Amino acid sequence: MRELEVLLNNVSDTYYDFVTGILHYAQKKQSRLDAVLRYIKDNPNATSSDIVYFVSIQPDFYEDAAEQYTPIDNVV
Repeated sequence: MRELEVLLNNVSDTYYDFVTGILHYAQKKQSRLDAVLRYIKDNPNATSSDIVYFVSIQPDFYEDAAEQYTPIDNVV
């Protein structure tokens, strides 16, 4: 995880929320960490937007999404 943190902090247009968001995504599964590391190493000139896009198109991206809020009708 430290290697990923260093790589993310070296992205040309890096920013705090980008780094923490990608780290949060990657820490959930080893396969995520491996995929993001591989992408950054294979694309050394990738911007933060490129990396966020890569993560967002991963098949498991929405596994961490909050459940959709369903309002209860007729609650007083």
